[in-house]
This record gives sequence, C-alpha cells and structure tokens, in this order.
Amino acid sequence: MSEWAPDILGEGFERLDLDLGADDEGPLTATLVRSLPRPLGFWSRLVALARPLEDVDVLYVHGWSDYFFQRDLARFFTDRGARFFALDLRKYGRSLHEGQTPGYIEHLDDYGVEIEQALAVMGYEVPDSQPPGAAASGAPAPGRAGPRRLALFGHSTGGLILSLWADRHPGIADALLLNSPWLALQIGGAARRALAPVVNLRAKFTPRELALPQLDLGFYHRAQQLVAAPGEQESVDLDWRPAQTMPVRAGWLSAILAGHARVDAGLEVGAPSCVLLSARSLFGLNWREEMTRCDTVLDLDGVASAALRLGRSVTVERIDGALHDVFLSAPDARAEAYRRLERWLRGWSAAG
Repeated sequence: MSEWAPDILGEGFERLDLDLGADDEGPLTATLVRSLPRPLGFWSRLVALARPLEDVDVLYVHGWSDYFFQRDLARFFTDRGARFFALDLRKYGRSLHEGQTPGYIEHLDDYGVEIEQALAVMGYEVPDSQPPGAAASGAPAPGRAGPRRLALFGHSTGGLILSLWADRHPGIADALLLNSPWLALQIGGAARRALAPVVNLRAKFTPRELALPQLDLGFYHRAQQLVAAPGEQESVDLDWRPAQTMPVRAGWLSAILAGHARVDAGLEVGAPSCVLLSARSLFGLNWREEMTRCDTVLDLDGVASAALRLGRSVTVERIDGALHDVFLSAPDARAEAYRRLERWLRGWSAAG
C-alpha cells in the first residue's frame, strides 16, 4: 500500500492510493482522502471541553460523474472532532486512469473492495458480507471491531452504493447519512421493471455500448455555478466532474437497476439513517431560474418513499431551495442543510 501524501485540496487534506487489482482495462485503484480534526488546545483539554463528534469517523462516497472536492463538508465534521475520510471510487476522479471507461462498473457490490480497504485503513475489521436483507429477516449481525463510531455518508449514487453495502454488512456502521441518494429511478417501479429486461439483455452482449442518449442539458451544473460558495467551483476539475454527465452504458445501467430493485424489496442497514433532500424536483428542456432552488436530477418523492425501506429508523429532511447536492445549494438552503444535519447528529450522538 502507498503512503499518505498531500492531496490536491491543499492544506489539511491527504490522499492514499488503494490497490484493487486489475480488470480488462488495466490496473484498478481507488483513492482515500482524509482530513483530521485539529488537536484541542491546552486550555480546552484542561477543562475537558469535548467536541460532539470526537469519537466518530466519517466515510464519504461521491455520486455519478463526480469525485470528492467539498472542503467545507469535511471541515463541518472535523470542526466537531470527527475524522473525515472520502473515497474516489475506481474509474472516478483521482482514481481514473488513461484508457478506462469513466465510472463504469457492472456490479455495485464490487465497490465493497475499496470500501472495505478504506475501512481497514481507518482501523475497522469488516466480517464477511451477509446475503441481501439478512438483517431484515432476523439474522444476527456479526458486529465489527473498531474503537470509534462509524458514519457512512453517501451522495446520489454513492448513497445507493453505501445503502446496499450496509445491508450486506449490518452492525458495521453506527449511522447512515444520505445526501439526495439515488434510491429510485426517475420513472415508476412498474416502468423500471419493464425497462430492466431490455437493459439487461443489452448489458449481456454489449455492456459498454450506450444505453441512453445524453439527457443531461447541463442545468444542474449551471445552477451550481450561479449559487456556489465563493471559491468552491473554481477548483473543480471538469474532466472528473463534467458539466454534462458521463455517458450511460448498458452494463452500468443494469447494475443501477439491480440496486434499485434491492431497495424496492426492502433493506435493513442496521443503523439510524438521515436522508437529506431538496423540497422539490424540477425537470424541463429549457433553463429556468428556479432550477437554482430545486433538484433537477432526481424524482424526490420517489426517493423519499424508497428511503423508508432502508431500515427501521429513518429520518427524511426536505430542505426548501436545495439543489441535488444539498450542500452545494444557495447560501440560505446550504446553511439550513447543515443545521438539519447537525441537529440530527446531536440527537444521534446523545442517544449513542
């Protein structure tokens, strides 16, 4: 394994490359980024002033056509004492190598390799996975070895990936935090079930061919540019986070549909879950200024409904004026998203 090295995000951030072996496109790596809390000063230690998340580790996973770049999100956690880690998954961002198909994967469970390597670096032992839904059926959770509490934090597709992983590894995470998780397709369940056989057939014979035309008109990117916090968007690498999403290929879409079917059947992630969503979705073929105050990516009513199938303890927070990534919204909605997250974390931390 490589050594920790300075990260592109600058002071306070380091990166570690994880070796995942190889596939038919060559060597596979993932990248773990970390940001650690500042040590408490002498007087704070003297009066035993504890930060609320001193015993918490966070592992963050990004969404589709994305990578980790959110310094402010990391600092929210480190300012409260948590250790913050983020994964750039294989074929994304820091982990994307020449000749690879960006973001491509055929089975979402394959991401368990980098998730579990990251957790090992963080000091956690992960037992073998259970069959999907084992915890919901009453099978005992095997537990895990780790000195701190673990919060898994996923955005969009990363939220789907971590939800499925937690269902197969109940008892590992102490909390599941989801920022606009892609738990349901933008069409209804019946349409998804009708679409799946067609996509799966194409995935079997021509997995890397395009499954859909480019449907992203760049409105989400434009909205972020208009409302971003100062300095946040200027450093974003558009090769890693393009203005329009990466091409949707049959093998990848088949994996997503399989993940949605598992959510639809019901999960048990084995931990309390906090799901943060915009109050409203908005789609269209023409740009409108109100797109700076809505989620233009997901059908949020469908996501909110699907979120209730994550487990036995789920909180859904709907935030007026938020974008698809609620923490990249306009200042008032962004501040409200952080307030809601902090309120939930304080209650969770106190209960724990």
